[in-house]
Amino acid sequence: MNIKHTLFATVLALGAMLGGAAVKAETLRVGMECTYAPFNFRNEAGELVGYDVDVAKGVAGIIKADLEYVCQKWDGMIPALLANKFDLVIASMSITEKRLEKMDFSSPYRFSIGRLVGRKGLDVELFDSAGNPNAENFKGLKVGLERASTYASWFEAKLPGADVILYDTNEALYLDLQNGRTDLIMTNPMKAYLRFLSKEDGAGFKLVGPEIDEEKYFGVGVGVGLRKGNEELRDRISAALKQLINDGSLEQYARKYFPFKLHKEEWGQ
Repeated sequence: MNIKHTLFATVLALGAMLGGAAVKAETLRVGMECTYAPFNFRNEAGELVGYDVDVAKGVAGIIKADLEYVCQKWDGMIPALLANKFDLVIASMSITEKRLEKMDFSSPYRFSIGRLVGRKGLDVELFDSAGNPNAENFKGLKVGLERASTYASWFEAKLPGADVILYDTNEALYLDLQNGRTDLIMTNPMKAYLRFLSKEDGAGFKLVGPEIDEEKYFGVGVGVGLRKGNEELRDRISAALKQLINDGSLEQYARKYFPFKLHKEEWGQ
């Protein structure tokens, strides 16, 4: 092969390399608990599935990104994001003022509310007619909460004298409620119904009190979390979420697990 042919071959190879680099999708690492059914959990085949996973895949398809999932315990989720162990949190994390001091969020893709769950025989007026908690009536009751959650923040602010037990995992939260180690838990009522109340293990339990959706504690909704300084990526994700709302995909994801959608249509505007 002469010099001309050699140079031509080199140029072709370089062009192929550059062309391949140009079309290669970015890879985004996604942090989630991987145990929070039906939002993000492993099925019997060991595959990550759930509403959050569907949202992650839907967004990735629109912004042309590949995903790598990183399983992380809830109380370490924000520190791990800030330590660059992953790029995004897609784990049913509520957008709150407190969290916005440390990180950034996309526009919301799911409601964020709380509800108490307790035994059916529990006959105590825990809330008044206006929906405010009766602190006196919580005395003597043990309340299970997931550590570093919005539910824990609400109890700390509204019922600082309550007997609270903090848990690292959602599974332990439900297990201790079943075993009588706690009298109440506060959690997401959608998950509580699917994961527990509609099952045999939850036959003796019920939702207690009203839905609690105070924006100060529960935020405007659930969003995709990311480190500050990534405005371009945040805005691409927000635009993708709005597309998923407007084309009906987000409602389809919800109806795989619930008999209703989990978002507000106005979020697509």
